Amino acid sequence: MAAPVEFETIRRNKVYEEVARQIQNHILERLKPGDVLPPEREMAQKFGVSRSSVRDAIRSLELVGLLEPQQGRGTVVCEPSSDTLVGPLAAILVQKRRLVGELLDVRKIIEPPLARRAALHATAAQIAEMEQILQRHSGKVRSGEMAIEEDSEFHYRIALAADNSVILRIVDVLMDMLRDTRQRSLQTSGRAQKSLAGHQRILAALKRRDPVASESAMLRHLEEIEHIVLPTH
Repeated sequence: MAAPVEFETIRRNKVYEEVARQIQNHILERLKPGDVLPPEREMAQKFGVSRSSVRDAIRSLELVGLLEPQQGRGTVVCEPSSDTLVGPLAAILVQKRRLVGELLDVRKIIEPPLARRAALHATAAQIAEMEQILQRHSGKVRSGEMAIEEDSEFHYRIALAADNSVILRIVDVLMDMLRDTRQRSLQTSGRAQKSLAGHQRILAALKRRDPVASESAMLRHLEEIEHIVLPTH
C-alpha cells in the first residue's frame, strides 16, 4: 500500500530539484525503508507539476541511493546510509566552491587590467564618485554594517572608468553571480575591513594615475578575498 504523503505546491523555478528536496525530506522524516511512493501521476497532481518533473526528481534520488524501482511494486524507499545523506550535500558544497573559485579566477583575469586601464582613462568626476563610495563604505564598516552595495559599486565604477562597454556588461554579470558569495563573505570576521583597505589602495593608485600600481593593487585585493572565501586549510 502506498504511504500517504502531503506535499506543497511547487514554484516554477528549478521544479524537479524542489520536488526532489520535498520527497527527500519526507523520506527522512516520515517514511521507512520498504515504503512505496505514490504513483508519479498522483504526485504530479499533488505537487502541481508535470509528470516529467516528478520523474526527474525520482531519478535524482535513485542515483543517490534513497529510492529504488522495484518490478511490480513501484518506487521503494531504501535504507539511508551515511554516504547517502552526506554524499549529495558534499557534492553541492564542492560544486559551489568550484564555481566561486572559477568566478574569482575570472575576476583576476579581468579586473587588474581594468584597473590599469582606469588609471589612464578615469575622469576627475569618476575618481570623485569612487571617493564618495569609499566614504560610505568606511562609515558602514565603522558602524558594523555590511557594505555590499558599496563593494559592488566600487568595482563597477572602475569598469565604467575603463571605458569599454563590452567589459562593462561582463563585469555586470560577474557582480550578479557573486552577490550571494559577497553577502556571506562580508560577514566573515575582518573581511569588511580588509575589503575597504584593498579598495583604498586601489583608489590611491588610480588618483596617482599609476597604471602599474593600480593593476597590482587590484590583484592583491582579489587574492586577499580569495584567501578569505576559499581558505586552503
